[in-house]
Amino acid sequence: MTGFSTMLRVTATALLIAAAASGVRAQQAPLQDKPFAEHKIVLQLSDNDPRKQGLVLSVASNLMKHYDPDKVAIEVVAFGPGIDLLRPENPNRKMVESLVAQGARFDICLNTLDTLEREAGKRPEFIAAATPVQVGVAQILFLTENGYTLVRP
Repeated sequence: MTGFSTMLRVTATALLIAAAASGVRAQQAPLQDKPFAEHKIVLQLSDNDPRKQGLVLSVASNLMKHYDPDKVAIEVVAFGPGIDLLRPENPNRKMVESLVAQGARFDICLNTLDTLEREAGKRPEFIAAATPVQVGVAQILFLTENGYTLVRP
């Protein structure tokens, strides 16, 4: 029975690993539904510098103006201090919401929110226009593996 119990343990471990891996993928935002997009860009925002936030928003806005919004898929991934762009009190909130209305997507890293909640004892609020993803950097990797160009303004 030793061989059988070892086989059971190996199978159980494999199932747990598969379940954990599929759970991570389930928390990833799916690719945008933009069948006519000729250009796909992911913008990384990982710091809380207001100038950097403005630059990311400017790049996204300029791309929307340069290309037809249906011809470009833009995804901003905010993690670490970069999530401050997606807080309700951020002065750029209206610009973010305007870009979302034009078809851009703004992802917020749940790992960052979890860390801030552990440190402060309260979960930070974020705007409804933000799309939660489990791991911001994993979302960037997923997008680049699916044809997006990474830009770090």
